[in-house]
Amino acid sequence: MLFYMGTVSFDVVPVIKHRPTPGSVYRSPQLYAKVRREMESDNSYGDTISTIWKHSYKGREWRPCINKSLQGLPESNGYIFIEANGGLNQQRTSICNAVAVAGYLNATLVIPNFHFHSIWRDRSKFGDIYDEGFFIKSLVNDVRIVKTVPGYIMERFDYNLSNVYNFRIKAWSSIQFYRDTVLPKLLEEKIIRIAPFANRLSFDAPPAVQRLRCLANYQALRFSNPILTLGETLVARMKERSANNSGKYISVHLRFEEDMVAFSCCVYDGGEQEKTDMDAARERGWRGKFTKPGRVILPGEIRLNGSCPLTPLELVFSIQASVLRYFERRISRILVSQYQKLEFNHCD
Repeated sequence: MLFYMGTVSFDVVPVIKHRPTPGSVYRSPQLYAKVRREMESDNSYGDTISTIWKHSYKGREWRPCINKSLQGLPESNGYIFIEANGGLNQQRTSICNAVAVAGYLNATLVIPNFHFHSIWRDRSKFGDIYDEGFFIKSLVNDVRIVKTVPGYIMERFDYNLSNVYNFRIKAWSSIQFYRDTVLPKLLEEKIIRIAPFANRLSFDAPPAVQRLRCLANYQALRFSNPILTLGETLVARMKERSANNSGKYISVHLRFEEDMVAFSCCVYDGGEQEKTDMDAARERGWRGKFTKPGRVILPGEIRLNGSCPLTPLELVFSIQASVLRYFERRISRILVSQYQKLEFNHCD
């Protein structure tokens, strides 16, 4: 007796689904949906957050400790003109670094120019953002600062700054590099340009250089009057609307914007449309930086490293977890357990 059991093929290869590494995929909305009810039912959060305003850091009083120089300045070695590129924060740090470099090289700093960026399209000048007169006056005993380069200097360059020698300095260069490489050219030309200048000075610098950085950042940089007036209006409004917390509030610059998300190369939950938009934004803002041959971008690895900008939803988790110790311990257990469940559910 013969039974036909069918055709058996040995060419079939089993399909193995590779589950992503936990934490490498953006799933915060699903996570929030699972923990929202428990978060909203926790009544201890409001009481605990109010206590953080009552104590200074380690019980100490915060006081300024930067000593201003009372000595006169030696003869200047020349003029330094820098271009502060990037966003507002990079421009601010560029100004502080420019003050430090100019002081270290005994140079005269020309009021920095703000680079016009293709994404923000902001044509603001230094005086539109900061109080120019206050800036110069605050540093008068430490660094010479002028609004423009004198005519007798610019005459050599046909009154065109683009004709002035421009240094292309690597990011995070040491102050010794400026002494050994930039200073000789400054002494020769009497004026130099450094563009771009964002992140062009390392964090690791001698105390004298750090002092100038701090002096510029915490004392010399004051917003212009229109911005100060607007800021005071916003602060008064936030205090008024925080009456239940005795006028106390937390202000956060979220910075979840197109350029920041595009530059991070992180992937969220926008699908193909998000990919198309971010690819276009990267090319528009950085022209081939992210499409160079051999460059490999791994969004999952970037997210695992904690380098992705926080969404508004993730910021809620961060603020609550950082302010409330009890909540931090509790939410950590919830987040870990729920993320593990989400990862397995998405990979089954």
